[in-house]
Amino acid sequence: MPVVTGAHELLDTEVFVDLSGPLGVNLHLKCEGLNFAGSVKIRSATWMVAAAERSGLIGPDTTLVESSSGNLGVAMAVVAAARNLRFHCVTDAKCNPSTIRLMRALGATVEVVEEPAAHGGLLAARKARVRALCARSSGYLWLNQYENEASWLAHYHHTGPGLAKEFGALDVLFVGVGTGGTLTGCARYFRDHHPGVRLIAVDAEGSVNFGGRPGPRRIPGLGAAEPMPLVDAGLVDEVLRVPEADTVRMCRRLAARGLLLGGSSGTVVSAARTWLAAEDPDRALTAVAIAPDLGERYLDTVYDDDWVTRHFGAAAAAPLTRELRA
Repeated sequence: MPVVTGAHELLDTEVFVDLSGPLGVNLHLKCEGLNFAGSVKIRSATWMVAAAERSGLIGPDTTLVESSSGNLGVAMAVVAAARNLRFHCVTDAKCNPSTIRLMRALGATVEVVEEPAAHGGLLAARKARVRALCARSSGYLWLNQYENEASWLAHYHHTGPGLAKEFGALDVLFVGVGTGGTLTGCARYFRDHHPGVRLIAVDAEGSVNFGGRPGPRRIPGLGAAEPMPLVDAGLVDEVLRVPEADTVRMCRRLAARGLLLGGSSGTVVSAARTWLAAEDPDRALTAVAIAPDLGERYLDTVYDDDWVTRHFGAAAAAPLTRELRA
């Protein structure tokens, strides 16, 4: 029986969901939200804090500070609370309200940036605020999830090997891309140890991570308003971009089966289903998609009929339960 002494020690419950029935494709979903942070970001947060401590960067007067659209902020709040550290999260107006409340419940200071920067939007504004805090006081430490190698090393040493252990004959892996830590760590692991695995990056439409055309994005998580330093297009075989309306529809489709997943997860699953339906009609491939988060934090957005109708139209908010039971 696994026993942990702190919330930050629970990184993986090794749960996979077979989606062949609900979606009609041969796809296993690795659920990363079954930890105290509710997302895959617990790994990056834990590794970044541990690396900083080993380097002697964290002292008794240190306040960790980070820019986050949601999941990493919650993960840092969990790790900071478990390690008795102070944490200041700079987020923005697109962050789910429940996520902000959750971080504050964990003891974090949360600052919400309302105005986007002239270049780089809300992300650039958040990063500018973090830099200002660090310039104001030497007690602030920015671990910088956007450039910190510990962010992807966590997945190189943990997520990638775990997937290879469970799926020795893995053919295709779908990984969502935000800051790039999960993708880079997994891609580098499989390139080094199992180069035959096809790596497919999933990005949100409107993101510029792979040189896409910038556009509005309402769902926090995947995608970026400026290229992420950790993202290396040379590590992947293919990039799939998903419109947010498809993300919403997939989230609601899975919720009708009892799987309340987050926006990032809905994006990855939507891309995986479309690709597999076209490329693997005989269901001969072994495919896994990494689901970064669960859905409770999206109750005010993705799962709210009024919000969905306002942004994506009534069709996206239509219930799918009857269709799934047919």
